[in-house]
Order: sequence, then structure tokens, then C-alpha cells
Amino acid sequence: MIGLISDTHDNVPNIIKAVEIFKEKKCDLVIHLGDIVSPQSVKYFEGLNVKFIKGNNDGDVNFLKSKIGEIEGEWLGAISELNVDDKKLLGVMHGENEEALKEMIESEKFDYVLVGHTHKKRDEKIGEKTRVVNPGGHFLGDEEHTIALLDIEEDKVEFIDIK
Repeated sequence: MIGLISDTHDNVPNIIKAVEIFKEKKCDLVIHLGDIVSPQSVKYFEGLNVKFIKGNNDGDVNFLKSKIGEIEGEWLGAISELNVDDKKLLGVMHGENEEALKEMIESEKFDYVLVGHTHKKRDEKIGEKTRVVNPGGHFLGDEEHTIALLDIEEDKVEFIDIK
């Protein structure tokens, strides 16, 4: 099970709720798809196998990397590829670069393309192979605040509103 989270924008109460769900669901991997914003928010992910993508609102990258290192997480930069269990190839990015996102999706190289940025849930099959998933996020305002659980064995996505 892979936990997906994005655009947390320093909403600590919701970050804590999300992390509790990821631990409860025994996620093998958690991917934060950008816009954690403050390096101080990283500590709440301690105890998870977590990887972070750079978002367009993430500031001091070196300080972020330092804090991620303290919790034994991994910094993936702006765009990354991940192999999961040598079965599925994930393309991972924040998503503000629409052209790069379109290229990643249309390459048909990836089983899953995981993105954030829009604050809107997305689970869409494109072409023969690629499934695009956005956990939503939107940890600001009164709209739903969602995370996603991705089960690559069953090819299922579950969205959870944590507000």
C-alpha cells in the first residue's frame, strides 16, 4: 500500500491525521507530492518510509533536505521515477509544469503518474497503460482535504477526506 499526500501547506493538524491513517493502513511507502512548504512540517512524517517531491511553494530546498534526512526520508527533487517491487513504474512530480506532466503521461512509459498541485482528486486511466492519480490535498480552506491510498497489487485507489 502506498500513501499519497500533497499540498499540505503546513496544516499540522491534518498532517498528523494523515500520518496516523498511513500508519494504521500499514503503508509500505508514503509519497508527499510537493508543497509541504515549511521544513518544520517534515518531522510529523517520522516513522514512515517517506519520499518528498519539490512543490512550487517549497522554499529553502537545502533546509528541507536536511529535515528530510533527519527523519530518514528521501528527497526526490522536482521529477522522479520510482520502481515499486520491480512491478510498476511510477512517474512522480508536483504537476505545476503542465508540459512536463503531459509528456510524462503521454510517454506511456509509466504504470502510474502521481501528481499534486491542483488540490483536486484525480484518478484517470489515460491510454492503454497509464493511470494518473492526484490525492487532492487542498489542506487550506473549507473544501475537502484528501489523501489517497494506492494499492498497486489490486490497482485500486481510495480517497480519504481527513478534514
